[in-house]
Amino acid sequence: LAMELSRQLGPVEIINADAFQIYRGMECLTAAPTEADRAICPHHLFGVLDPSDVCDAATFADLARAKIKEVSSRAIPIVVGGGGLYLKSITHGLAPTPKGDPALRSDMEKRSLEDLVNQYRFLDPEGAEKTNLKNRRYVSRNLEISLLSGKPASLVKREWETNQPRIAAFYLNRERDDVFERINSRTQLMFQENVVEEVAALGALSATAAKAIGVREILAYQNGESDLNTCIMAIQQATRRYAKRQETWFRREVSFEKIDVGIADDPATTAGKIAGLFRDRLGAL
Repeated sequence: LAMELSRQLGPVEIINADAFQIYRGMECLTAAPTEADRAICPHHLFGVLDPSDVCDAATFADLARAKIKEVSSRAIPIVVGGGGLYLKSITHGLAPTPKGDPALRSDMEKRSLEDLVNQYRFLDPEGAEKTNLKNRRYVSRNLEISLLSGKPASLVKREWETNQPRIAAFYLNRERDDVFERINSRTQLMFQENVVEEVAALGALSATAAKAIGVREILAYQNGESDLNTCIMAIQQATRRYAKRQETWFRREVSFEKIDVGIADDPATTAGKIAGLFRDRLGAL
């Protein structure tokens, strides 16, 4: 779709915002653009890091903002990808939460989860209602933010999230059954295109690269811990769950406009809708 937009809007250059397409050697696993795709228009931040490199949101934001600034001098930068935290690091910057305090964390590690939950509920009752209070890491971090900032963690995050960036942004909305069918078919295709061999050749992986859906499942298959069919179904299930989280994230983001896409819609038609809306937004910006 982004490449179709390059034909309708031009000149356009595509910038990656997928957390794993940024790594080289994972092209099949992550459905990265092919060489033929890249020949249609310039692509950036695809396959630029080694899988042993750590890439967090702060690192990505530095890379992406520099590239957007560079591209903007000659073309329209279109940022493409579904990594919510990475997208938000561009549109909003990083959340203004205080850095972790080693002494405080050490103290919290000695306390029971129940004790931490009770204090967090007292300091941030609104945030506690929306937090998985069985997850010690979530509770500890939100309590830490509340203590160090002097404000409820939910208020700190809300002030950041309600910032309105000056962007033209859209997300594709497909029927759930269509999404799941595409996920299942895509997973089967990966195995036809030798994804097992690709993962075997990766070598040492950073903590971030190792989180790519399919890595853990394929390594388990390679180690004889599961059969091929179990491996494929596990990847399909993990991807479906991720797709649901993506849907929830985009629905919350008021800066993104929903674009309904039917099963029979072709990229040219959908790109036409977005191109028209983009021109309107550009005038408003």
